[in-house]
Amino acid sequence: LLAAVVGLDFPLVVLNAYVSAAKVLAVTQPECGIHWTALAGIGRTESRHGTFNDSRVDADGHISPPIYGIALDGSGGTAAIGDSDLGLLDGDPNVDRAVGPMQFIPTTWVKFAKDGNRDGTIDPQNIYDAALTAGVYLCRQGPGLDTDEGLRRAFRSYNNDGSYVELVLSRAHTYDEFTVPSVMPEPEYELKSLPTSPTELPQEL
Repeated sequence: LLAAVVGLDFPLVVLNAYVSAAKVLAVTQPECGIHWTALAGIGRTESRHGTFNDSRVDADGHISPPIYGIALDGSGGTAAIGDSDLGLLDGDPNVDRAVGPMQFIPTTWVKFAKDGNRDGTIDPQNIYDAALTAGVYLCRQGPGLDTDEGLRRAFRSYNNDGSYVELVLSRAHTYDEFTVPSVMPEPEYELKSLPTSPTELPQEL
């Protein structure tokens, strides 16, 4: 699972996370139409597939050390978002920071988070959980995420910036050129969510 995939810029475990998420969504939300390459485009842009700042992805999809975004305190043109999770998810008890390889703001993570690898723990610092959660979030903009028009709409909901949208779309199309091996394992399809209140988050997160 840690082996590099020829033709891609990430290992097999990351490919498995993206493909598994897309397969789950193909069953649970078939009208959405999202492909794994859209998730890969997000993952590449947000964290270089979980390797930003020398982080690494292990064989179970866990990111170490954890990836945190900059403090969203309103400085430098950032949004000002006060602490919503008591620092439980983002390690900052003062303001919020985006978390994990797909860079979710804590309030968004709590609302949409899914257990992508069915291990009983829903963790923004796990590529399986983060990829499926990103897919669920993007599919809110469906149907039609198998078209450029649909993807632009979805990517803009993730980050309302035109240059970001076009960059992610370009990267998604680059990944479209890769053929997924037929030996990829089939995922299970039960979607498990977090409690709605950040104060109820499991302590292992």
